Amino acid sequence: MPAATPLTTRAVVDELLRRIGQGEAARIAEMYAERGDWKLDWPEAEHGRAATPWIRHRSTRADVAAHFRELAEHHVPGQAATEIERVLVDGRDAVVLGEIRQTARSTGRAYRARFALHLTVEDGLITRHHVYEDSLAVAQAFEVNGTGEPR
Repeated sequence: MPAATPLTTRAVVDELLRRIGQGEAARIAEMYAERGDWKLDWPEAEHGRAATPWIRHRSTRADVAAHFRELAEHHVPGQAATEIERVLVDGRDAVVLGEIRQTARSTGRAYRARFALHLTVEDGLITRHHVYEDSLAVAQAFEVNGTGEPR
């Protein structure tokens, strides 16, 4: 089985970014292998918090769809943007650099978070999805005080 060339890796990444922009979780999930390596660079104690349930490790295509559904459920529609600054490709691996801008639905607080997304493409499907982002900006946007109100 030959390794993906940079061109095919780039085509898969470009299509993934297009689908993420459209926001259809099932269509995004189609880009992923049935089983994969999905990690988010957050402190382990912060994974799966009630305010940010989409932030946890995943391993299946169904998990990918759930991630994007949960992400959409917890943010204000129409108040999001992503700026892709650069896509770097090396064989089967790609790194996407950029910044997301979102608004937390529960608090109404807008945030910006820089990110790096490391993807691996094998046989036209994504097998690795590792995200490194400004977790503090995200956590603060969803943080509530002791009364359950936005801080």
